[in-house]
Amino acid sequence: MKFKAQDKQNQLIENITSSHLVIGVDIAQESHVARAVSFRGIALGTPLEFTNNDEGFRLFSRWIQDLLKSYKLSKVIVGMEPTGHYWLCLARWLTNKGIEAVLVNPHLVKKNKENRDNTPSKSDRKDALVIADMIKNGYYSPVRFNPETYEELRILMANRDTVTKRLNSAVNQIHRWVDIVFPELRQVFKILTCTSAIATLRLFPLPKDISRLTTEQVIAGWKQYVQRHAGLWRAEQLIALAKRSVGATKALHAYKLHLGQLLEEYDLATRQLELIEHELKLVLERIPYAQKMLAILGLNATSLAGVLGEAGDLSGYTHGNALLRHAGLNLAEASSGKWRGKMVLSKRGRPRLRRFLYLMTMCMVMTNPDVRALHHYNVQVKKLKKMKSIMKLCGKVARMLVGLAKSNEVYNSTKVFLPVA
Repeated sequence: MKFKAQDKQNQLIENITSSHLVIGVDIAQESHVARAVSFRGIALGTPLEFTNNDEGFRLFSRWIQDLLKSYKLSKVIVGMEPTGHYWLCLARWLTNKGIEAVLVNPHLVKKNKENRDNTPSKSDRKDALVIADMIKNGYYSPVRFNPETYEELRILMANRDTVTKRLNSAVNQIHRWVDIVFPELRQVFKILTCTSAIATLRLFPLPKDISRLTTEQVIAGWKQYVQRHAGLWRAEQLIALAKRSVGATKALHAYKLHLGQLLEEYDLATRQLELIEHELKLVLERIPYAQKMLAILGLNATSLAGVLGEAGDLSGYTHGNALLRHAGLNLAEASSGKWRGKMVLSKRGRPRLRRFLYLMTMCMVMTNPDVRALHHYNVQVKKLKKMKSIMKLCGKVARMLVGLAKSNEVYNSTKVFLPVA
């Protein structure tokens, strides 16, 4: 079955009938502005400003009922921009009240802001009217809150990104500290975050501390943290290098305090990351088709959790191409007359979903023989550039994920990644 975006667009337009009251809401942190139009785009009533709390939402509800009664309309559709996280409370409240809530693309709102008055002016009331116009023209998408399992994955993966950034920052600062205070440590340990190197930084970080120790004392210190320590030769080398170190010799107390805080941040981020990884595996076990996907060579729990957290239940997608559009991996072209522009990725979608689909594909290219064979076929036989082949395989992976989720079948490489002769 071919997936056609135009069919979806037609359905969205046909959804707006003559009995609809179309409302656009400009979202802010504390107060929102609402404007209403008919299905033809005629402005109805007066603008309303209401607060982002229960009292404001009740006022908004009474305003809607007054407009429905005044203009003899029977249906309501409310649209808004997904501005940060400020729209979530209103969207949930509308959904609980049985009112259809939809979202519009902020990029399109900016593009369409001159349609009404042919000026680049911007205000909350004007933005609300532009949003209402876009809804009646079918430029919206329904608000769909994911089931709790997928919502947990999204929150955990967002938290994982934050913790990973903190961990990387701590590691980078530890590298900087070593380069300034004890640069010779790199000659002993190639990886400064290995267990023995971290133990050295905890116990005797300064070269002058190490130079006064014996090899037995260094090894005894390592044994506090690791059973299989770095060895006698490394201990001797460490002491010898410490005695002729060219590192900093002033403000050592401040440097030592700084390192202690960096190691605390490193330990905290490491523990949090391990806890998140454990929780992700427990959540994935509650998704019926997730374990069958994890059995695929090259598909790991982190990437799958990232895709499911951003995309939601894959069995609800009509086609894998819908997942690609959601990620912004669909193709876009700019052409006019005889001129034909390059085909590029639209990048109108969720960047985190786009990242995890790409990382998942790259991992499968490196470790899955079926995907690697298809990549070589694209590059050597079809003469595609390597990155174009990867993007093409992203589409294959997306269609595979949606197909497996909808059918709940076991992965069969001959159905998915068999090259065409």
